[in-house]
Amino acid sequence: MNDSASGWILVGALAIALPAFATWLWAGRARQAEQLHAETRRRLEQLQREFERFAPPDLVERLTEGRGDVAPQRRQVTMLFADLRGFTSLCDRLDPALTVAILNDYFRHMSGAIGQHHGHITELVGDGLLALFGAMETNPWQCRDAVLAALDMRKALVAYNEQLKAKSLQPLQFGIGIHSGEVIVGVMGAGELNKFTVTGDPVNVASRVEGLTRELGVDLLVTEEIRKTLDAGFRLRPMPPARVKGKREPIQTYHVESNDA
Repeated sequence: MNDSASGWILVGALAIALPAFATWLWAGRARQAEQLHAETRRRLEQLQREFERFAPPDLVERLTEGRGDVAPQRRQVTMLFADLRGFTSLCDRLDPALTVAILNDYFRHMSGAIGQHHGHITELVGDGLLALFGAMETNPWQCRDAVLAALDMRKALVAYNEQLKAKSLQPLQFGIGIHSGEVIVGVMGAGELNKFTVTGDPVNVASRVEGLTRELGVDLLVTEEIRKTLDAGFRLRPMPPARVKGKREPIQTYHVESNDA
């Protein structure tokens, strides 16, 4: 075979081999790209789940999607403060690991009740918590949602206390205060320590109302602002007007006994 024929055979072989090689190379890179995409998606989903431990899921979704609608703003929000009674003294008698386990299970039960009624926990301070309703999105039923959440928290605590009793542990008691008003909502903090929260006088009032539960010997109090939004299905008992820090006039509160609706 002469050189000319050999050359044409080589050219023909290359013409056949090169497209096949290119296809193989492209397929390999496509598989690598697909694997990289799947791994990146898995890491993002894991990161989002981790973020949701510290911030409302709606806020995390907005941040991960790059939406710019988390700027501070004034909004009508309902605040629910809950605090365990006597837990500090109980901590002194329990093993630290057991104390944390009890608290974590308690918060898990409370978070479930709050989440079912469109609220989210924004702060955990010791054995206390702050839950917000209507902070992320406009919610005309936020006051009712907060009270329903509190009633479910009461039921959840009863169920959790049965579990503690079965382990020969002391049952828990809490006090809940609920108030609503216009506050500033946004991501607040300094440096790397930031959180989505609220600030304003109504927040202080809600905290003071929770404190009144100890003085008045009840577990769930709401203010007049909350009462005005509730229907007749809620059984409320008026409490004596009480003075709280930061208010010149006594405030009227109501003990929420049940919801018969």
